[in-house]
Amino acid sequence: MSSENVPKSKKQVNLFYSLDCKDLAFNVASNCDHIILHSIKWRSFADGFPNIYIDNAEELRGQHVAFLASFSSPAHVFEQLSVIYALPRLFVASFTLVLPFFPTGSFERMEEEGDVATAFTLARMLSNIPISRGGPSSLLIYDIHALQERFYFSDEVLPLFETGIPLLKQRLSQLPDADNVVIAFPDDGAWKRFHKQFDKFSVVVCNKVREGDKRIVRIKEGNASGRHVVIVDDLVQSGGTLIECQKVLAAHGAAKVSAYVTHGVFPNQSWERFMHKNDADGLENAFANFWITDSCPLTVKAIGNKAPFEVLSLAGSIANALQI
Repeated sequence: MSSENVPKSKKQVNLFYSLDCKDLAFNVASNCDHIILHSIKWRSFADGFPNIYIDNAEELRGQHVAFLASFSSPAHVFEQLSVIYALPRLFVASFTLVLPFFPTGSFERMEEEGDVATAFTLARMLSNIPISRGGPSSLLIYDIHALQERFYFSDEVLPLFETGIPLLKQRLSQLPDADNVVIAFPDDGAWKRFHKQFDKFSVVVCNKVREGDKRIVRIKEGNASGRHVVIVDDLVQSGGTLIECQKVLAAHGAAKVSAYVTHGVFPNQSWERFMHKNDADGLENAFANFWITDSCPLTVKAIGNKAPFEVLSLAGSIANALQI
């Protein structure tokens, strides 16, 4: 038998996780028998600074190790960085940081002197993860906000950029009106990021134009009439742009409108704007479906099974990436 036909044996990966990512970590492990979950004691001293203990640290020597992080809450970033810097130094064979959502990605622009590009700052911090016994640490990120941000990382880490779009495409194929789906992008940035992954779909592109002090969403190209239009973007904050896109698409005859974002950030419970309800505020049931991934675990816990939301889990994709 040639070496090309010999099945590749899976490696055992020891996966640690932040408290916010517990559910996602268990889902990742359930997708692969070779991923073993390990716990960390997340404690604090009286002054509030972290007092952390990594269980079974000596047993990690020569092992493949990964850490599943969530930086959605700035208050928990420092304690996780402490663990991320510690794990590769335990004489491990390799170390992978899984950070599904790179949270500072929308703050990379410097429009005037004095603006601080926090995306660059975080990339620099992650670029200083210690080298493990097997070489540079790996970094797994999903749908980073701006394509140029992948160049913020130094050669001291090996970033792997993945996407949640295959999860959406699989879900769309299961819809009863799958043949009538059109993909819409809320702006040129979303089109640049994702259009090549939807080459078999009809596409609508929107853009925002300024009229006086207002920014108005218009359809730049494509036809929404009679179609099930799915708006696709990498993340949502307040949701204002998605709502304006929905209004324009409906005005142009869309049969129904849904939305997908990889990262449902939704600060200040802004997801409530999209919930199905029966009042007369003009937005009731405006979105037939709203798909997000579990890259922002606090949002997943908040929305539960509330319509129109549905969570598409990254667990299988993460499990596969940890076997690379």
